[in-house]
Amino acid sequence: MKTSLSLFQDEITKIRAFAFKNWVMTVRNIFTLFEILFWPLVAFLSVGLLAEFADLRPETKAFILVGVVAMSGVQVCQLDVAYALLYDVWSKSVKHGFIAPVGLRHLLIGSMAVGMVRGGTVFLILISGSYYFFGFDFASPGAGPVCLFLLGLFLCAATVGISVCILVLFFGLRAEVAAWSLVSLMLLICGIYYPVSILPQWVAFIASLIPVTYFLEYFRHYYGFEPTFTHALVKGYVLVLAYLFLEILLMRFALGRAKRTGILLRLSE
Repeated sequence: MKTSLSLFQDEITKIRAFAFKNWVMTVRNIFTLFEILFWPLVAFLSVGLLAEFADLRPETKAFILVGVVAMSGVQVCQLDVAYALLYDVWSKSVKHGFIAPVGLRHLLIGSMAVGMVRGGTVFLILISGSYYFFGFDFASPGAGPVCLFLLGLFLCAATVGISVCILVLFFGLRAEVAAWSLVSLMLLICGIYYPVSILPQWVAFIASLIPVTYFLEYFRHYYGFEPTFTHALVKGYVLVLAYLFLEILLMRFALGRAKRTGILLRLSE
């Protein structure tokens, strides 16, 4: 009978296996550098230079830079969670991955670990660029608020990545477009470039259901912006943790359904 220590070691080994798979796919594919460096930098510099050209007030420029840096970190991190399944779909090996004696928790935690490394790298590059090119200091709120903000973004990224996996298990390969489109929808609704208070009431209500909205409001209040929602940080964490719990249950259901309906086999052919 296995001891608690050996069970813990087994869990760590299985998590490391998925993290290693994502890491190997990252370092062997030169195009992943575009996800980490090229596209985030292009988006950041284009928005930042536009803010400079428009001669925006420092507070308004801070509002926009916080948004574009946050969304770049979320986009890069969520892709690793989505890739945990999409890599197997693209290589026609989905069934082999689920035949192995591993669970969804290993897949999600392992891929999330690599996503946090990649997303954290993008975050550090962009906040350095903010200071160097535009004189904007992300560290001024202090280490605690920055870490709470970044952790919240990573958890939000996990919810997006898991959503992509669920959609693929339900609808097959045609749902892979969600890996890139979901974050674009969040960009439109969550107040990345403008406060949610200017949105139509029904759109603002949808924004209030998305945790990213609250984390942005929490961090921006350090730069003089009055939050639209009270207790933004608490609400953000409550929402994102609730969504993670529900999505894990839904992904278990989607996986069982994919096995029963044959979608899992069709994704492996």
